[in-house]
Amino acid sequence: MEALSKRKLEHIKICLEKDVEYARLKPGFDDVFLVHSCLPELDLDEVRLEASFLGRRFSAPIAISALTGGPRLSALINRSLAEAAQRLGILLELGSQRPALEDPSLKVSYKEVRELAPEAFVVANVGAVQAASNGLDFVKAAVDMVDADAVAVHLNPLQEAVQPEGEARFKGVLEALEALTDHVGVPVIVKETGCGIAREEALALERAGASAIDVAGAGGTCWAIIEAYRALGVGNEKGYLLGMAFKEWGVPTAVSIVEAREATKLPIIGSGGVRSGLDVAKAIALGADLAGIALPLLKPALMGAWAVVEALERVMDELRLAMFLTGSRSVKDLKRARVVVTGLTAEWLRARGIDASKLASKSLNGE
Repeated sequence: MEALSKRKLEHIKICLEKDVEYARLKPGFDDVFLVHSCLPELDLDEVRLEASFLGRRFSAPIAISALTGGPRLSALINRSLAEAAQRLGILLELGSQRPALEDPSLKVSYKEVRELAPEAFVVANVGAVQAASNGLDFVKAAVDMVDADAVAVHLNPLQEAVQPEGEARFKGVLEALEALTDHVGVPVIVKETGCGIAREEALALERAGASAIDVAGAGGTCWAIIEAYRALGVGNEKGYLLGMAFKEWGVPTAVSIVEAREATKLPIIGSGGVRSGLDVAKAIALGADLAGIALPLLKPALMGAWAVVEALERVMDELRLAMFLTGSRSVKDLKRARVVVTGLTAEWLRARGIDASKLASKSLNGE
């Protein structure tokens, strides 16, 4: 268990000290343009950010995406995120709870999350490989640990394959997910961890009973790079080279949002390289219901909840302005905003049989 906590600390340290984002492959938001409305026919203070997801109403279509879990430093980070989620009325997705599920002494740090955020929508988090191998009780324990409103099951085949201690055993994961969704008792959000979800897998997840999808696309934090730096730190040149060979791997976030929306009726969280309120607006206009933010909140979380709140309020101000400038009084209106998709994103979608010129994202979650 000590090795697992050490690994989590190394992840945090690398994210703070190294450039762990994709270099060439971007999330695709730079290829997406919202058409300006010079006649928005509303006042800025009329814009409302409220959004619905999995039957709950949130103050903004923004989710705090999974950052970390386990050791003491992770507990500090999660406390800041929990307080911020409570204050702002937004969704909080925890980092992997595997460390606490395997070491009961770490559970207290997770229980604090619910104490600090009694009214927040908290999403528990377990790995798909561990969920498949350990079964339903393992997942229920994660949910019970934080009195979670939903559970995220994360798919991370690239990370597991390049991580020295990785468990790249994904055979039977889909079948395990199907069994899990029937019995866990809370909505199951299936998420990637930075490589995106393509149309075919999105459809398979819907058929397996997933309640929602978090695409976690490529272009933001790259776990292949993080694991490559970990390998280099212990003199494992082979591991470093393997990780770096896949530093541009995945489905870009903007593409993944569109593919998932084209394939399914599931609620979608668009995460992966979301860095501003304008990115949030673009994610929503492409078909997401919420947009998730993770890495930009890491340093603020180490400073305290106030810094996380400040960072997220800035994102909300940017989102509000983007909505105003597209004539969108509500998030529902933003989902019908005029969108122009260019560059690699348009080419990728075209190659996948999707005409980017005819994108008209619609909410399919009943909003």
